[in-house]
Amino acid sequence: MGPVDVRETDGGAVFSVKVVPGSSRTSIAGILGGMLKVKVAAAAEKGQANKCLVGFLAEELGVRARRITIVSGQSSPVKQLEIVDISAVDLNKQLQRLVGGADK
Repeated sequence: MGPVDVRETDGGAVFSVKVVPGSSRTSIAGILGGMLKVKVAAAAEKGQANKCLVGFLAEELGVRARRITIVSGQSSPVKQLEIVDISAVDLNKQLQRLVGGADK
């Protein structure tokens, strides 16, 4: 399993997430094709899964939810997320830490 593809932006870092809504619990499911795979307990309706995803990642990464923005893929299972005020290197380390503890 390779690393999550993270790229630096002017204000932070961007990475892709594959979201699987309607799971029994919210958890990191690993890495899929350079994307972080996250199962969320919320349904994929009225933005519930997106809100659950952002809240979960904010808690797991130790950042405020308002620092995380879904920059593309609002209604798609594949999303681009940006986290402001973090370097790509630091974000990649954090994501690797999370995936290391994921149920595989």
